[in-house]
This record gives sequence, C-alpha cells and structure tokens, in this order.
Amino acid sequence: MRLQGNDDADVIVVGAGPAGSAAAHYCAAAGLDVILMEKSSFPRDKICGDGLTPRAVGELVRMGVPTREEDGWIRNIGLRAVAGGRSFEFPWPELRAYPSYGLARSRMNLDQTLAEHARASGAKLMERTNVTGPVVDERTGRVVGVTARPVDSNGRRAGEETTYRAPVVIAADGVSARMATSLGIEKAMNRPMGVAVRTYFTSPRHDDPWMESQLELWDGKPGESNLLPGYGWIFALGDGTVNVGLGSVSSTAAATKIDYKALFARWMENTPEEWGFTPENQIGPVRGAALPMAFNRKPLYTRGLMLVGDSGGMVSPFNGEGIAYALQAGRVAADVVSQATARTTDDSRERALSTYADAMSRELGGYFTLGRIFVRVIEHPRVMRLCTTYGLPRPLVMRLVVKLLSDCYEPHGGDVVDRVIAGLTRVVPKA
Repeated sequence: MRLQGNDDADVIVVGAGPAGSAAAHYCAAAGLDVILMEKSSFPRDKICGDGLTPRAVGELVRMGVPTREEDGWIRNIGLRAVAGGRSFEFPWPELRAYPSYGLARSRMNLDQTLAEHARASGAKLMERTNVTGPVVDERTGRVVGVTARPVDSNGRRAGEETTYRAPVVIAADGVSARMATSLGIEKAMNRPMGVAVRTYFTSPRHDDPWMESQLELWDGKPGESNLLPGYGWIFALGDGTVNVGLGSVSSTAAATKIDYKALFARWMENTPEEWGFTPENQIGPVRGAALPMAFNRKPLYTRGLMLVGDSGGMVSPFNGEGIAYALQAGRVAADVVSQATARTTDDSRERALSTYADAMSRELGGYFTLGRIFVRVIEHPRVMRLCTTYGLPRPLVMRLVVKLLSDCYEPHGGDVVDRVIAGLTRVVPKA
C-alpha cells in the first residue's frame, strides 16, 4: 500500500470534522501522505451541544491539542441533572483513564482548531472541495480514490471535477454518509436514531461550571402541564453565551412527526426569566440535525473504505455524544492504516485493514448494545418518570447513572460501579 506512481496520497480523508481531522492528524504523524478534504471553509458551524465529556478531553490530550482557557476553552466539573422539580449534581469521577473535567467550545471554533492541528501535523487540507463520489477499480472492486470539485462559499460549483487517488479512503462525511451509500451501505433501521435542535443565547449562565441536562421538559409549570417528548441541555461556553438544545431518541431509525422546533419554543417560554432565554438574547436560528447511533451503518470497513464518526453511526445512545467516539475512531482508523503500510503483500495489507471494524466493535460494541437497551426502556414516559423520581436520589444509582451516561468508567479495575459496567459491556452481544 505504498504510494504508487499514479496515486496522489497514501490516504484520502473525506470530511474535516472531529473524526476526519483526528484520522488525518494521526496518519500524517505516522509519516503518511494525507489529503484532508472539506466541502466548506473554516470557520463553519455544525449542529452540536458543544459539550465534551472527560472521554473526549482524553482524546484531545492524546492528539496534543492545547485546551487552555486562553485558547477559548471552558472547563466543566460535572453533570447537573434536573428532574422531578429537583436538581442533582454529579461531579466527573476521578479515573485513571480520563481527566476529571469536561470542556465546552463551539463547533465553529472546535472543528477549525482540529483541522488546523491536522494540517500542522503534515496533512494537506483542501477546503471548499466537494467530494462527489468514490473511484472504484473495475477489476478489483476496491475504492482507489475519490472524485471532487471546488465549490464557492455557497456550495456552488466553482471548477472542474478532478480525480484524486489513494489506496485507502477514510469517510468522515457525517450523517449523510454519501461515500458509504454510494457503495450500497445503508443505515440499519433497527438501530437508534436521535434528533437534536439547538441555538445560542447570551445569558448570565455563560460561566456555569456544570453541564446541565433537563430530563423532564414541560410545556407549562412542571407537574401541571404536558410532559414534552425529549430532554434538554444547557452548556455554558464561557464567552457570554450558552448552547441550549433539545433532543429526542427513538429505538429505531423511523422518522417521527414531532415538530422539535415548536417543542423547543414551548420549553423556552417556560424557562426562568433570569436565564435570559428570550428572542432578543437569541443568537442565530434554531437548527436541527439527526444523530445516527450505535453503529447504525455497517460494515465499518470494506474494499478500501473506512467509516469514522457519524458516517458509521458512532453516536452514544445514552447521551447523544458523538465527538469522543469520532476522535477515537479517527485514532483507531489511522493506526490500522499505518499498520497496513508495513505489510508486504496485498493480502496481508487487506487483512490488516479489516481489523478496523473488529477494533471498533471490541472497544465500543458492548457499550452501544447497553445503550440500545437503555433507549428501549426510556422510550416509555412512565418508566422514565419512575427512574428520575425514585432512582436519581439514591447515591449508588446516581454514580451508576453519571458513569454509564457519560461513558466515564474504569474499563479495568475501579470501584464496584466500574466493574458492573465493564462486566456488562463484556457479556452483552457487540453492537
């Protein structure tokens, strides 16, 4: 898999979000020639809660990304869950595996930081380059590159289509997964799918040290009105603004008829006045996106194409987080590609590349299976209400909830809660 005379790179990465930039960074750091293609130009926005758990922070540390306050980051100390008229605060646990703090930063800045980090590592970053499809070798059926064309700031064609060749292509093209679908790799309808909407407000809560999750949303006063089908979040960004969003999850990928923007508006109408979540304080529109969960698109590797991040459905069913797993997948994919370059035959290189799917299943498959079970349970409002009313006030349950929902537990050793979670991820079928 060494660079051939007609190849433009050792690996092409499609999409410069967290997954793609992580893959490009690690591949370039390993000495590979990398092209990282992004259809937009930086800075550019993405629909996200902007909150990073300690697991995601650990991945940033591995990449060597500076996360100092002066670089635009704000730290958070744990998760605040609000339900049943009560508030429960869960500090991030002290673990050997991850730092004991989370971070927040808008995707407008985060993605640019990661893409520039990949470029500083040696990757060639091509912005405003819209990948139109894979190049497939007629003889072998392998993906051997991509076709792409330049676009302007509005996404309109701005040049001729060009072919770029590489022996491996990493698809980090998000929930649309156009590279995968062009090869007939469709999403699994029996896997969970989430939907989220969010916007920004200027607010006195901008420096709140807790990530807040509203587990019950009412369209009036709590307990005196209708319970809305979803959960909310409030993440402080430390710059005078907060990211406020609402999400919902279903155990299948079937489309819902819920008007999420209308739900969001009803929630905002009933938030405390002192929070400042009013139209005059709102920054930008309410925007929404789908959240593909629990490896909802497989195979993660086939014929020279790897799926990382949202393109492979790597969002947690527990909390809707995708950044940590996107960064992790980029790291694992790059390691597999680097190992494959050391093989001396086509067969041995292909065997090395095929280990990517096994590695991701081994690291996340059990946890995602537990998440699928969790979603099936909380889909029923009565069950969810019982859990928040009688479960959260119990200290042991509280510890289990924060570690399970945030995926912050010791995979080996730790306390009794860590051992229970780790044991469950090992015995359940892999997602």
